[in-house]
Amino acid sequence: MFTIFSSRRTGTSLFATTPNRWDWALLPIVLCVFAALAFGAAQMTRPFVLGQPTPISLNPVQLPYYLLRTILRMFMALTCSLLFSFVFATLAAKYRAAEKMLIPLLDVLQSVPILGFQAIAIAPFIALFPGNLLGVECAAIFAIFTSQAWNMAFSMYQSIKTIPPELNEAARVFRLSGWQRFWRLELPFATPGLLWNMMMSMSGGWFFLVAAEAVSVANQDIKLPGIGAYIAVAIAHEDGRAILWAIVAMLAGILLYDQLFFRPLLAWADKFRFEESQGDTAQNSWLLDWGRRSALVRAITDRFWARMRRALGWFSAPRRQDAPVAAPQAAASLVWSRMWDFALLLIAVATGLAFFLYVHGVVGWGETFHVIGLGFITLARVLVLIALASVLWVPISVWIGLRPAYSQKVQALAQFLAAFPVNLMFPLVVYVLVTYRLNPNIWLSPLMVFGTQWYILFNVVAGASTLPNELRLAADNLGVRGWLKWKRIYLPAVFPSFVTGAITASGGSWNASIVAEYVTWGKTSLVADGLGSYIKQMTDAGDFHRTALGIGVMCVFVMLLNRFFWRRLYLLAEDRSR
Repeated sequence: MFTIFSSRRTGTSLFATTPNRWDWALLPIVLCVFAALAFGAAQMTRPFVLGQPTPISLNPVQLPYYLLRTILRMFMALTCSLLFSFVFATLAAKYRAAEKMLIPLLDVLQSVPILGFQAIAIAPFIALFPGNLLGVECAAIFAIFTSQAWNMAFSMYQSIKTIPPELNEAARVFRLSGWQRFWRLELPFATPGLLWNMMMSMSGGWFFLVAAEAVSVANQDIKLPGIGAYIAVAIAHEDGRAILWAIVAMLAGILLYDQLFFRPLLAWADKFRFEESQGDTAQNSWLLDWGRRSALVRAITDRFWARMRRALGWFSAPRRQDAPVAAPQAAASLVWSRMWDFALLLIAVATGLAFFLYVHGVVGWGETFHVIGLGFITLARVLVLIALASVLWVPISVWIGLRPAYSQKVQALAQFLAAFPVNLMFPLVVYVLVTYRLNPNIWLSPLMVFGTQWYILFNVVAGASTLPNELRLAADNLGVRGWLKWKRIYLPAVFPSFVTGAITASGGSWNASIVAEYVTWGKTSLVADGLGSYIKQMTDAGDFHRTALGIGVMCVFVMLLNRFFWRRLYLLAEDRSR
């Protein structure tokens, strides 16, 4: 079991450290990473004039450069998503008033399509950096951020809300401040699940990469150098060979950052697993092993953690025991809570009234009811697909999570499949549906869940991998077998993680409907009835009012689904985990 406090380590002087063979082995990797980061960052600040075309070459020789630019954007967005998750999860989990506003707000944010965020953000970012490519880069990073942040925030929020009572009691006994509690208890406990969701977020960034790097503003197309823009140009030219080269480049990039970033982090975070004994579930990383054997890396990390302990106040003096809250203070708190609820109610009423006036005066009620009907069609697709994905992936994910050797083998493959943009399947989909004259309303539906089913896989694998080893041993000793073992141990243990994954998979499926219900390959288009295809068509036509109507109806559907279905499952998971 991870501990709330750890002993101080004596830092080693860098100048007194003699490099060993592992330092020389790591030196080329470190130099290559820093050189690539410096070169990519320099290219992001080049001069740019709105209206000037940005040529994207389909020559495979350019793919390493495009891959570098794409991965740099995705890691910048991932950093912003991580900071957002820290703030959001802490506020939502610790303050009831904030939770009432932030959780519904997150439901809205994850239901807004990436096209909606781009339409709002692209012009301000370009105006913020006039004459510089950095404005468009920031818009692309923001778009990728909107495809990464929500599931990470949900994961950390769920982890903080389900911290075991004995750890909470230990924090109270040690009189940890709120700052110390976050860094010494809440973040370590949330780290295993958060890391798996970070990998899923990177994959989600790949999934919507075409929309992020091929930006439309002021009736002009801006394509940033990257894999997403490369795919967009290949689709427009119906170049199947370029599509295959893009797939190879994606696979290379995923394997690269899996080995250099995520695999070492997963192996390092194994010490945060909540159990009394270390079982056979430890992750391995060749890079982390090299770093631990390196004299310079050990010296640098010792000094880094020593400074972090001082800066974050992990070992400051215990605060005084809090005095009991007086009755007048409790009454005042209750009054403020009621006032906050009333304010939220007024905001909801004002928003509903504004939407009513907008529908009545701009788009009309006939169009609105038509869009609501399309929303029910997409809702049916989402529920059926999430149910089928859950039946398929929950048993497989538990099996993988309990076997770290297999977990590490399928980790990179799962990341690649989760990252695989559905746009790359358009040639095959168009060919099959046109050749065999299949109904798009049925056979385009699986595309919605192709990139989002992996949220369930990653979250359940993370939940199963943190199952205490002593609980598994106790079940074996008691002779618990078969369905009883799944019913009493495995399913309850992964249920909170499954709900988190299912919520984000559901929201992602609504987002993916824009891509999945409207498929194009060159001059051929296949359209399925649904809310996603409606938003896509209205966006292409430049009809802002109907695009806003479609996005608004989608937000309402997602909020109602989360409130009356997923939220109830989440509360059940929170209660069962305690």
